[in-house]
Amino acid sequence: MTTPKNVQPIRSQQQLDDMKWALKRHCLPRDYILFVLGCETGLRVGDLLKIKTEAILRLKNKKEKVLRVKEGKTQKIRDIYIGHCFEEVYEYAAGLDSEWLFPSRKGNRPITPTQAYRQLKKAADFAGVEHVGNHTLRKTFGYWFYKATKDIATLQEILNHSHPSVTLRYIGITEEETQNVLKHFSVFQDK
Repeated sequence: MTTPKNVQPIRSQQQLDDMKWALKRHCLPRDYILFVLGCETGLRVGDLLKIKTEAILRLKNKKEKVLRVKEGKTQKIRDIYIGHCFEEVYEYAAGLDSEWLFPSRKGNRPITPTQAYRQLKKAADFAGVEHVGNHTLRKTFGYWFYKATKDIATLQEILNHSHPSVTLRYIGITEEETQNVLKHFSVFQDK
C-alpha cells in the first residue's frame, strides 16, 4: 500500500462536510461510519476495525455511551465516549448481519487498513481534500479537540504521546501557527 507521506488533519468544517457527503454518495455506509467514529474518538483505524457490532448494540440502553477499547499499539484499555455520534453508529450497527462493525465482503472478518485507506482516499478525491490517509481521522480529532479546548496536556494523554511538542506536531498545529505568525510579521512593517 502506498500511503501519503504528509497525512494531515482536516482543518475546515467545509472539508469535513465534503468528506461526509462523498462517503455517503460514493462509498458504503460502513466507510462513512468509520470516518465519523474515527474523527469523533481519535482511535487509530486499526483499533476501530476491531470493534464488534455487539459492543455498539449493548450501549443502546446504557445512560453513558462509553465504548471500551483495547488499543492495539499500546495494549491500554480506553473508555471512549461516543455519545455525539451514537445514534448514527447505532442505526448502522442495528442493520448489520456481521460480528464486525466494519465487515469485509470476504468472509466473517473486518476490512483491512488498506481497504479503509482506499475508501477514505476515494472519498477525499471526490471531495477535493488532499493529504488524506488512515491517520487523518485521528489527527482530525486531535486538531479539533485542541482548537476547541487548547488543552494540550489532556490531548497528549488521549493520544498517548510522550511530550506536548509531539502532539502539536502530530496534529499540525506548530506548522499552522508558524505560518499564521509569519503572515502578520514583517521587520519593515509600518508602526
